[in-house]
Amino acid sequence: MWVKTLSCGILSKFLSHGLVSSRKLLHAPNAAVIGWSSTRRYHSSRKPRHTAPGEATHVRVVDLRSDTVTKPGPAMRQAMAEAEVGDDVMREDPSVNELQKIAAEMFGMEAALFVSSGSLGNLIAVMVHCRERDNEIILGDLCHLHIYEQGGSAQVAGVHSTTVKTLPDGTFDLKEVESKIRSSYPDPHYPRSRLISVENTHNIQGGRVLPLNFLQEVRALADQHGLSVHMDGARVMNAAVALGVSPSTILQHTHTVSVCLSKGLGAPVGSILAGPRDFISQARRCRKVLGGGMRQAGVLAAPGKLALQKNVERLEEDHRHAKIFAKALLDCNPAMFHVDLATVETNILRFHLQETSLSAMEFCDRMAQVGEGEEAELGQGIKVLMYPYYGNSVRAVWHLDISLEDTQLAIKKMQFVATQQ
Repeated sequence: MWVKTLSCGILSKFLSHGLVSSRKLLHAPNAAVIGWSSTRRYHSSRKPRHTAPGEATHVRVVDLRSDTVTKPGPAMRQAMAEAEVGDDVMREDPSVNELQKIAAEMFGMEAALFVSSGSLGNLIAVMVHCRERDNEIILGDLCHLHIYEQGGSAQVAGVHSTTVKTLPDGTFDLKEVESKIRSSYPDPHYPRSRLISVENTHNIQGGRVLPLNFLQEVRALADQHGLSVHMDGARVMNAAVALGVSPSTILQHTHTVSVCLSKGLGAPVGSILAGPRDFISQARRCRKVLGGGMRQAGVLAAPGKLALQKNVERLEEDHRHAKIFAKALLDCNPAMFHVDLATVETNILRFHLQETSLSAMEFCDRMAQVGEGEEAELGQGIKVLMYPYYGNSVRAVWHLDISLEDTQLAIKKMQFVATQQ
């Protein structure tokens, strides 16, 4: 009995705490940097420092590490508290069923499945598309599925991967793709090509949006060779907003898609895997064997539904704020940064530091600490959290918890750091 009482008390405290706006300004020192602080860098290992002794008492934190750091606001927490629930493994959770129906219709797919994460959605997709042990997936060498998902396709699914060079805009050369398609089956020497995977928007390449004509050509090539096309669409809603089209306009060129609800859309947990009805039926089995079968999951599906219905159009604000910061980088005096404004298409900004200035790690260290004289010059201490990236570059990501005011504060901090050189 005491365990049940304790659990209810914890849940009540969690939900009631959330009725305080998640967009409330952060004034407590280190408020946003306590706890897990993983790097999201390719070809790098050391983490930037986020704390230093003797810092200012009044500190504003602007967290641009990722759009995964968003916190559910009062409306989402209320939806969680009031969600109708049932056993989702038995397909009896009404909130999950409604979310899946809404997502399938929005994406132009026959069916959808609620999963706990984008990585799980991608792994399930690979398992369903590539059901035999000799199957192979073709994907870009800088895509999230290949770099950041622990090689799950091979480790768990037993599926071989072959890569093609990722171009700066997130696409790849279709002639190279065609050269990688194994057309000699059932020759016993080679794996059997089954799947082409694309990523939209493209994370490592700075939130680039895949052109619709490229996706159309990928699908035509796949159809020609009897392959399927899966999209890692963690941020496909950003792509749709940037292009000014519906998600289904983009996804008509794919067989399946994984869409994250907990990035720019602001839900606390979850992704949607969508595709043909028979695909989703098989995906449900895979989800279960991977430990992804959730019971009363409606408390997680409810904020996901709100994210799809309320938070899509506002993504344009994030895109606009990223461009504002990018322009400020180019206007910085002294000149320290390089960024091509034409490549700033969505909420992810990747910029380079000039070779004669700070390293990416040093820049992120200084942005994340309150420097000497900063409070006197800027009127307060400002910590801007970003991640150093490969090639002496930095990644910054805008999201619903970052306002225009936050963006302007980040610009002030960037200019302050630049003048300290």
